[in-house]
Amino acid sequence: MGPHPAVAAIRLAVRRVLHDVLHDALVLHDGRTPPPTTPLDIPRDPAREGGADGPLVLVACSGGADSMALASALAFESRKLSVRAGAVTVDHGLQAGSDQRAAEVAARLTAMGLDPVEAVAVKVGRVGGPEAAARDARYAALDAAAERHGAAAVLLGHTRDDQAETVLLGLARGSGTRSLSGMAAVSGAHGRYRRPFLQLDRHTARKACLVQSLPVWDDPHNADPAYTRSRLRHEGLPALEKALGKGVMEALARTAELSRDDADALDAWAAEADPSVRDEAGELLCGKLYALPAAVRRRVLRKALIHAGSPAGSLFARHVEEVDRLITGWRGQRAINLPGRVEARRQGGRLVIRQS
Repeated sequence: MGPHPAVAAIRLAVRRVLHDVLHDALVLHDGRTPPPTTPLDIPRDPAREGGADGPLVLVACSGGADSMALASALAFESRKLSVRAGAVTVDHGLQAGSDQRAAEVAARLTAMGLDPVEAVAVKVGRVGGPEAAARDARYAALDAAAERHGAAAVLLGHTRDDQAETVLLGLARGSGTRSLSGMAAVSGAHGRYRRPFLQLDRHTARKACLVQSLPVWDDPHNADPAYTRSRLRHEGLPALEKALGKGVMEALARTAELSRDDADALDAWAAEADPSVRDEAGELLCGKLYALPAAVRRRVLRKALIHAGSPAGSLFARHVEEVDRLITGWRGQRAINLPGRVEARRQGGRLVIRQS
């Protein structure tokens, strides 16, 4: 008999991602594109693809069901492909005994055969609220670990349920198409972060842990109504499913995919248009900006504001809309103050953006 369907599903998802990582490693090493292979039948070549010289893939594991399932699948598939596999667990220090719990998770990961395994303690700040601050600290730790070990990729355990929640949170913020596109399957510098489970639901990951007798830790923050995502998970989405019927999760995840395609196309259009709306000194020309479609113009503006020093995480759609009105609804408005001490004003037919 083969593995339980849930176990088979998580392993196949990870196998597909490892296939991509191996492909990318070969391109980087040889400077050429190797012939295509199928994730179900990847040729093993330890001298080139795996073994001691193969690419290292890390899994970010909190000890929860999603990331433990991911770690187990990586441990299994890496042995078949001779990929080196390791893990990082991040101790946010937000709960009593978190250091001990991180050590226990690290021990379980080591027992799976993952190597290297690290438990990294971080200090969570306050910028952007507790959830955003914890996320920033976690990704900084993962980036540092990947650099330290020379990892080709870091796997994250986000599921289709997480994607649906992210889309709804973006909708609530009114942040536009890019926010509705949710989490990318591949993100970060040089495609460092990979999310194999975006097409799988949370139940599948938990079932895979159960049938493999993997102990999991349920973070109490995930059930704490003080956190926006927790309220959405336990109150908002169940209410939507009750009102609209089953399939809400799948529909939201599909919306993310479609929105990402649209956002990518508009971003490319904006990048191409950017040089054409500037003068010789690089200043933005209001007349030429006005001629652009609104979706393209606002992308040009957002990029210019971030380049001037406005933090992307603090720059919301309403900020960009205020700046956009300097172009489309000019009535002699004063300068607009933006996050990061950035100021935007219209002057002599140009949009001047400066950091004070």
